[in-house]
Amino acid sequence: MSKAKSPQVLVIEPQSELKFKGPFNDVVTSYLTLRNPSDRKVCFKVKTTAPRRYCVRPNSGLVDPSGTVNVSVMLQPLDGDSNQDRGKHKFMVQSMYAPETVDDVDKLWSEAKSSDLMDSKLRCVFEDPAPTPIPEETVEPVVKQEP
Repeated sequence: MSKAKSPQVLVIEPQSELKFKGPFNDVVTSYLTLRNPSDRKVCFKVKTTAPRRYCVRPNSGLVDPSGTVNVSVMLQPLDGDSNQDRGKHKFMVQSMYAPETVDDVDKLWSEAKSSDLMDSKLRCVFEDPAPTPIPEETVEPVVKQEP
């Protein structure tokens, strides 16, 4: 039987949903805030189920004790045919306590035991822009004129 994962040490805002507001024909950016309330350094890594659709900066790093890191998540422009899969996109923020000295973060992640990892999952929500209503004054009735 595997040991239960530890609860996430980082305070993540937003907690469960990453919202993207259209139009989606250009890059749309959403933000994650990672706050470390502990007295130890924490390593983090942001993963997604759709890596070709997003650019995440920084996608990994360290959060100092009582520190905060802001992460930009940029949704790349969507093609017309990609609307059907966009509701399935998810992100995961993985974290673990960092040792006193960190020389190679990649090595740290590759050697991490699953019992040391903490993770939080967020789903993506796409908000289509509201259609702009046509003001009534600009709509003129068509009047037939007799010659």
